[in-house]
Amino acid sequence: MSDTKNTEPRSALDRFFAITARGSTVSREVRGGLATFFTMAYIVVLNPLIIATGKDIDGEYIGDGSAPNIALVAAGTAFVAGVMTILMGVIGKVPFAMAAGLGLNAFVTFNIATVMSWEEAMGLVFLEGVIIAILVLTGLRTAVFHAIPAQLKTAISVGIGLFIALIGFVDAGFVRKAQGTPLELGIAGNLTSWPIFVFIVGLLATAAMVARKVKGAILIGIVGTTVLAIVVEALTKAGSFSAENPGGWQLNRPTVPEQIFGFHNPLTLFAEFDPIGGFQRVTILLAVLFVFTLLITDFFDTMGTVVGVGRQAGLVQEDGMLPRTKQILLVDSIGAAAGGAGSVSSNTTYIESAAGVGEGARTGLASVVTGALFLVAIFFAPLVTVVPYEAAAPALVVVGFLMMTAIRDIDWNDYEMAIPAFLTIVIMPFTYSVSNGIGAGFISYVLIKVVRGKAREVHPLLWGTAVLFVLYFAIGPIRALLGI
Repeated sequence: MSDTKNTEPRSALDRFFAITARGSTVSREVRGGLATFFTMAYIVVLNPLIIATGKDIDGEYIGDGSAPNIALVAAGTAFVAGVMTILMGVIGKVPFAMAAGLGLNAFVTFNIATVMSWEEAMGLVFLEGVIIAILVLTGLRTAVFHAIPAQLKTAISVGIGLFIALIGFVDAGFVRKAQGTPLELGIAGNLTSWPIFVFIVGLLATAAMVARKVKGAILIGIVGTTVLAIVVEALTKAGSFSAENPGGWQLNRPTVPEQIFGFHNPLTLFAEFDPIGGFQRVTILLAVLFVFTLLITDFFDTMGTVVGVGRQAGLVQEDGMLPRTKQILLVDSIGAAAGGAGSVSSNTTYIESAAGVGEGARTGLASVVTGALFLVAIFFAPLVTVVPYEAAAPALVVVGFLMMTAIRDIDWNDYEMAIPAFLTIVIMPFTYSVSNGIGAGFISYVLIKVVRGKAREVHPLLWGTAVLFVLYFAIGPIRALLGI
């Protein structure tokens, strides 16, 4: 009798989000939402540093053409992320958070805005979001999900886990670029900085708590490591990272903020965006290539994240799909359009959502919590900038481990599947791109099936997707060949 009571919804909130049905609790969802926010809050700081500081072809900045307006773009970044993450929670009902996509924002700033105005560049981003939404509504995007073999979906999840772990190590400065080798340990092969020490302590403490199944381990790790970072900075004066100070803190210097409150109206960024002007500013073919690149990256980055984080949350069904897949993909598509309309670049589902899942989040309530915190961050941006990479990165490494454990579900004796799975897994971290890994996996899967005389086993949509990825990888040579 008691077991039955424990599985029955206890409130309207419980029924709406299916909290008990998914084996979670309100407290777990809140902790998960907090963990996800603190793990990805860096985007409120980092996105403006990319978007707000870049000039368009007319030599103007976003928001205020005469000078960079980092605070305004930060507010816009937090606003769009907050609204879209809440929509993901309420409509998709999954613990996935959204924000401006890294990589996409750099592509918009350094490739698109350099040949057209910001209004026209963001118009292309908006247009790309509309196209993806149409693909969702027509069922094509969901159909592609169905067409992918289950083990290849598992490989995507594993690859994202390895990618997340690498992001954590790199963000913390534990792994860095080197002159003699592509990467090296710490600074010149040595762990000789106080920020790295803080990261190591945070990583070991978080891993130990996860191993002991401590409730709130990841969130405790982020908060505890941040407090340690503030104390260490006060004692050592390590300072911020720079070329002259390689042993400094990455992203934020952890100090008690002098200012707590500050507000800039993000709605002013919605005043101008032009979906058509870009086609008039440059050749139609170049504008189409820009939209295609944005679309492919958005399309498959989200697919990888949804599959990977969804599997970690135990939401993936036997067919490899999630409940309410269409709603999840539709909200993600709207996020791309909203990011363009709000002049903060395409918003996409974040792999850092895995931090909240690792904390126990299983429902959309966690996303509502994360989204609400993003909206609060509009008013309390100084508090968001307290957490350095070194304090958030341990959570990413631990979550990467948790996602990597799915590798046991891949049949490594079946080379037809094992080789594409291997390429998917390793190319994601090695090229710092989820889409690149998925593309390599799809192309190699189709190729191996063909050379073994099993072309009929390949789903027609996988054929089309593989061709699209060939075009995606060939965009550089195509542009060079056409002189655009």
